[in-house]
Amino acid sequence: MGTSAVIVTGVFLGFGGLVAYLVGVGALAETRRLRRDGVPAWAQVMRHPAAFDEVNGVPGPLLQFTTRDGAVVEVFAPVPSSRSRPLAAGERVRVAYDPADPRQVLVLGRERRGIDFAFAGLGVGLALAALVLLISAA
Repeated sequence: MGTSAVIVTGVFLGFGGLVAYLVGVGALAETRRLRRDGVPAWAQVMRHPAAFDEVNGVPGPLLQFTTRDGAVVEVFAPVPSSRSRPLAAGERVRVAYDPADPRQVLVLGRERRGIDFAFAGLGVGLALAALVLLISAA
């Protein structure tokens, strides 16, 4: 592989690593913010006939809750239903919502911090690989 190809590969790896790191860290910060500042509420899990969970290919869960000022809010669940932890229609789940924008919801106890840490770690790994490539090309 020529020097210019190594440099281009290093730049792409570095950019991809930066994006992955920012996605992971941003999601972790949003989870932390909603856990700290979010308003807790009970949400009813509903099924919307037109909504499908892309991963599972089944109707996606819709959450309906009432804000502290009486507004009824319906949002799609920010986490998919899984076989081990289904979000069954009729189930009640605890959520924390952003009082400034109640559509920003965190389903308490179902945070996906593992995936967020994986993105941040992958970003660091890609950035280090890019650094090694760029140093070796110099």
